[in-house]
Parts: sequence; structure tokens; C-alpha cells
Amino acid sequence: MSHQSYDHEALWLKAKLFINRAMDDQDSQSFDEQALWSSLALELLGKSALAKISPLLIAEPTEEGKNILAAMGIGEGDGKFTTVSASTVFKRCKRAFPTFNLVHATEIATARNEYLHGAGVGFGGFPPDKWWQRFWSSASTLITGQDKTIDQLVGFLRENVVNKHLEQNQQYMEERLQSLVNRAQQRYQQKLRGDLPEKLQKAWKTESQLAFGLKYSESATCPACGSSGLLEAEEVQNERSDGYFDPSTGEHESWGVADALPDYFSCAECQLVLNEQALLELAGLDDPFEVQGEEFLAEAEGEYGND
Repeated sequence: MSHQSYDHEALWLKAKLFINRAMDDQDSQSFDEQALWSSLALELLGKSALAKISPLLIAEPTEEGKNILAAMGIGEGDGKFTTVSASTVFKRCKRAFPTFNLVHATEIATARNEYLHGAGVGFGGFPPDKWWQRFWSSASTLITGQDKTIDQLVGFLRENVVNKHLEQNQQYMEERLQSLVNRAQQRYQQKLRGDLPEKLQKAWKTESQLAFGLKYSESATCPACGSSGLLEAEEVQNERSDGYFDPSTGEHESWGVADALPDYFSCAECQLVLNEQALLELAGLDDPFEVQGEEFLAEAEGEYGND
């Protein structure tokens, strides 16, 4: 039998319930209440991210192996089971997801324990803004590690609230890029070994499915797996004419070129997607690439005619 405590989707849904409770009625809730619910959500996100890799990563080992067997779906069990502690969850998350901030997550867990069991200040040691910045910086890595998005956790309307906190975190984009790259590398290695989970195999997208479908595109080296990915752009700048003249024949041919400004990168080999300008810049994929088109020649000639 399979216990809900080890099912990553069930853990994700519980984390979703808790974080939305933390974000509900913020005017009437005290910060301590918000911090308590969010700290519980972070531990659940850690467990769901680990359980997606393997339920064994969150099963507390015992001499008779009851929890391990339950996590594997073996044996009837007696309805009692134990998962590993929050500190163990976060340490394993750091190993599984290198950009996960173990220091911040540990501080959050420590404050929760002090609030519930101690006589100290607990959550009072954190300014609310700093708390949410640290929480979402840690949580976003665990969300990405499950191939999910922030809006799937909190909803479209609340995504803007989360993004404001993340924008205030100076390290966020660097951590976000590394998190996306690390996750893509994990998928790529699983693909090479031939042990992709069945659900991931079914969700795997081809290049055309992964592409955004913008006007201009060219191949670019993927920062995660080194394969050839697709860099796409919608807008261009610096329209101009190019061409050649053959003095032996007197033939002259010209065409229009322009510089396309990258908006989106995808790699079908590892399923990496970079869809924000800051991520493209950090990945070194923000340099304009040259494209050809008759419309650029007309634009350039039009500019010359206005001189």
C-alpha cells in the first residue's frame, strides 16, 4: 500500500493549502501566524521535492524497516509511519538542489521551533519583509525542483505578490538560473541513463512543442547540457543592407539584415526553458543574433532615402 505521507503530489497539495492560509487575510492575521503557516509549508515543499525523486528520501529509517517499506509501497503497515525531521529534509534538499539556501531554511525552521516550544522571540527576530524574501528564495528552488511554478502554488493573482518579494532578493535570479540549470542537468542525465520516470517521459516535449514560436530564431548552446537549443526573438534593431559585388561580372546583390533581441531559450534535450531577460543575461544568451529579411532592406533603404 502507498501512504499519502510519502506521495509527492499529496505533500505538494498540503504545502499549497498551508502557504495560501499564510497569505489569506494578511490584515487580520498576525505576522507570527503567517510565519508559522509558511514555515510548515516550506518543510512540506522540501518533502514533496525529495519524494518526487524518491519517497525513500523522506522515510525515517527504523530497525524493522517499516517506514522504508511503506515509502516503497510494500506491506500493509499499521497506519503509523514517520518521516524524517525538518533539518534532515533541508540538508537533503541542499544536496539534491545545490542552490537551495540551507542557512535560510534552517533559520526559518529554528524560529518555528522556538515559537512553538521555547520562551524566546521565535518569529519576532525577523522583519516581515526579510522573512518573506528568505522564504520565497528557498521555496522557489523547491518549486522548480518539482517542475512546477509559483502560480501553481499560490495562484495567478498572488504570483505578483511573490515576485515582488523575489525581486527584492539580490541573489534570486542567480539562484533561479542555477536551479533551472541543475534541474535540467538532472533530467538530461536521467534521459542518458534511460531511467526517466514514466510521468516525465509522457510530459517530455519536442523542440517544436517547447518553442515559444517567436518570429526569429537561431541555434544556441544550452548552458545546462551543452546540446544545441533554440534561441528566439520577437523584436529587431539596427536594420541594414548587406551584400556583395563581383567585379569580374559586374553583378551586385544585396539583402537586408537586422539584429534580433533574444526573449526565450529552450532545449529539447534537457527541457531547459529560460523565459526572462535577466535569466538570459546571466546565462550569456542575451547577445543579439543576426537575421535576414527583405523587410530589413526596405527599412534600410528607406532610412537612406531620408538623408
